[in-house]
Amino acid sequence: MESIQATKQRFEIIGNDPKLNRAIEKAIQVAPTDISVLVTGESGVGKESIPKIVHSLSHRKHGKYIAVNCGAIPEGTIDSELFGHEKGAFTGATSTREGYFEVADGGTIFLDEVGELPLTTQVRLLRVLENGEFIKVGSSKVQKTNVRIAAATNVNMMEAIEKGKFREDLYYRLSTVEIMLPPLRERKDDIHLLFRKFCSDFAQKYKMPPIKLDSDAIQLLLKYRWGGNIRQLRNVAEQISVLETNRTISISSLRSYLPETGSNLPAVVKDKKTESDFSNEREILYKILFDMKADLNDLKKLTMELMQNGNSNNVQESNKNLIQRIYGSSEEANSNFEEMARPTEMLPPQPVSRAESIIEHNNSNTEEDDDSNYLFAETVEEEETLRLDEKEIELIKKALERNKGKRKAAADELGISERTLYRKIKQYDL
Repeated sequence: MESIQATKQRFEIIGNDPKLNRAIEKAIQVAPTDISVLVTGESGVGKESIPKIVHSLSHRKHGKYIAVNCGAIPEGTIDSELFGHEKGAFTGATSTREGYFEVADGGTIFLDEVGELPLTTQVRLLRVLENGEFIKVGSSKVQKTNVRIAAATNVNMMEAIEKGKFREDLYYRLSTVEIMLPPLRERKDDIHLLFRKFCSDFAQKYKMPPIKLDSDAIQLLLKYRWGGNIRQLRNVAEQISVLETNRTISISSLRSYLPETGSNLPAVVKDKKTESDFSNEREILYKILFDMKADLNDLKKLTMELMQNGNSNNVQESNKNLIQRIYGSSEEANSNFEEMARPTEMLPPQPVSRAESIIEHNNSNTEEDDDSNYLFAETVEEEETLRLDEKEIELIKKALERNKGKRKAAADELGISERTLYRKIKQYDL
């Protein structure tokens, strides 16, 4: 097996970062097999080097190696490019054409930016990976091919799968072995080495002395974020080599070639709320309102118990516990309990509702009528609850009628989630 250092020299890979060495080691180990390889990493990190290593160290090294930039081919023609087409398959197809999978039979195909493939092409690619079969555009004949697929992407594949932009089954077929290349900002010790290598190459290319950085400029070079990674570093080295007459570069000169956006400050991400977030918030609000209603009913029941049973010790203790649960703190519970337990004649006159008037009227009757009065008050409260349920049923029925039975539209009109509406329909047997 070829060593990591020999492989780096052969493919002109600069750097000694442990993550970079691990990526090269995995490429060397997987090369003798026919396993599919997915190379991930940010744009500009040099992902195209890994498939070259895999192909060159495999038994397919004498076969063809074809690199395809999936993001650069128009959606309407990519199937024809990959799988070929028959004469007359579409406008402009004046002759039969072989696709890359037919041409590269026995070799390797590198699909760069595979995350940009259309969903229809992903289905065709999955079939090639599963059984090596494909069909030309405009043909009904199944053809076989024996190619190894290496792919690369800078897209977060799990996010793309969640959004429905990439097939999950295809992802797991491509990523039998996943090789991740680290961004340049995580390879601090390699930045100056790469910069010096690029400056030396451009000095030979343009026949001029190589440039050098002073100590302050080197520190700036290492601290810079390098959003474009190795590609951006190479471009900066080329610009300075061509434009600067002074071959020793100061920090001020170097800063003029670095965009201000490449700072070490964290990126600001806008907090966007989705429709599901608002639905969840509405459900939480409804729960709070129902809890408040239950607490209010408990308070009413407590008031009636106080008025009927007086202030016995057992009743006082249970009522204190109930008030403490509702109000939260023991101090507030004690103060509210004392206020509620105060004799009626000491309380200032308060406006009373119809239900309270009924309770007060019933309490003025004899002791024998107390139980019936309490039951009557509970009946009033239950009737109010029933009327609330009836109103809710009526609103749901009207919303469904207006929207011709479409639950999603009815839920939007009512301001609740479709799941909540479905639960209400099931609850009320609508």
